[in-house]
Amino acid sequence: MTLRFGTAGLRGPVGDGPDRMNVPVVVRATAGLARWLTDRGHGGGTVVVGRDARTGSADFFAAAAEVLAAAGFDVVALPRPLPTPVTAFAVRDLGAVAGVQITASHNPAGDNGYKVYLSGGAQLAAPADREIEAAIDAAPDAAQIPRTTVVTSGEELLERYLARVATLPRSSRRDVRIALTPLHGVGGETAVAALRAAGFDDVHVVASQFTPDPAFPTVAFPNPEEPGASDALLALASAVGADVALALDPDADRCAVGVPTADGWRMLRGDETGVLLGERILESAPPDPLVATTIVSSTLLGKLAAARGARFAQTLTGFKWLARAGDGLVYAYEEAIGHCVDPDAVRDKDGIGTAVVVADYVAALKASGRTLLDTLDDLYREFGIHMGDQVSLRVDDLGRIDEIMAHLRSSPPRTLAGEAVTATDLAAAGGPLNTDALVFEGPTVRVVVRPSGTEPKLKFYLEVVTDGDRSTAETTLEALREWASALGDSVL
Repeated sequence: MTLRFGTAGLRGPVGDGPDRMNVPVVVRATAGLARWLTDRGHGGGTVVVGRDARTGSADFFAAAAEVLAAAGFDVVALPRPLPTPVTAFAVRDLGAVAGVQITASHNPAGDNGYKVYLSGGAQLAAPADREIEAAIDAAPDAAQIPRTTVVTSGEELLERYLARVATLPRSSRRDVRIALTPLHGVGGETAVAALRAAGFDDVHVVASQFTPDPAFPTVAFPNPEEPGASDALLALASAVGADVALALDPDADRCAVGVPTADGWRMLRGDETGVLLGERILESAPPDPLVATTIVSSTLLGKLAAARGARFAQTLTGFKWLARAGDGLVYAYEEAIGHCVDPDAVRDKDGIGTAVVVADYVAALKASGRTLLDTLDDLYREFGIHMGDQVSLRVDDLGRIDEIMAHLRSSPPRTLAGEAVTATDLAAAGGPLNTDALVFEGPTVRVVVRPSGTEPKLKFYLEVVTDGDRSTAETTLEALREWASALGDSVL
């Protein structure tokens, strides 16, 4: 079995063999990409290659750049480990025919990956992914594929990216204290530089997590969504009296937001940040704007869009779909803390651009004596309380995921949290939302079940919508959590 393109490119453990991330796999993948581009008239075009600082990234980066150069492409190999959004920006900025970023984003430390951008700066999507896979399968042995040494370049692209991010603030307020962690990834220096370029100088960083380290020594999983991953950040935020806390994932394409509450600091869920940023961006959007999110995200953004006179689109999971949601896109997000806040420049999620937009929003609210939570409460009063959570069942045997999905299809629940629910199998649906996922919906509950496209997990996306009190919503949500958590043990 060989690695295949999933939700966000090729990903897998670093090791030997065709089903792992290693130099021969990268060489053959790049040869397939080069063949596909050439067959479609893009031979000799510009291709941007970037990387993070994970184990193997430097070798995989060199292999990709050298194969593309030998195939006749004008390769811009970025000068050092840099955030994924910089590569996405560079593809669009240069009018490149493609881009490759060596990264496994927020996957476990032993993984690495290979993300492809096409012309226009959006991630690889169907049918191109299957076509490139066919070209990879037809490629010769890695030892027979030519490689040519490439000199790194592109420092000016980083400067142009930072200059663009500095234009994102919508207010003149800069009185905000920020706590920041890049979680041992490559986003620290670029994020601080971006915030300072935008005028936000009061930035405090988690020193133990600031330098890139492929072992990710202070966290069990390098993902801001994982329990405990943001503990050091929230401790710092409390200690320095910050107004907001920002956690980037290792390649800095995602950003989690922490806020102070009466009971201490907490991280916002991706859906909470998503609707807040949707509200902020729609305040000054051009005429007839479009906002988008995915089938597994909260239903609140669609209601907000309708009330604010904006168009709304729902897509499959992944920014390869969100980036193609339609003309006039001003904002897109997925509940897994990915936010596209400047689609004209970065046609993908961008944790650093998100950090700047959040800092600006917090500063503007602070000037009027308000907070992000105050705004969230306003939205709940207008549209009802939308409370969500995610339960992930991590498996060692991928066949286990197929078993649980088959069980849910053959014996779907008739009630959840005491409510009658109807089941929709998106694998049986036609059109653009056809995918391996199940949706269970009742009067106030909604559950989406799907296999992860990047990790060995089965994911349950939970939402409760009510005009009642928070305690009722939380009780219902807890019942959904218990059902999802127990399902893996109950299915034989």
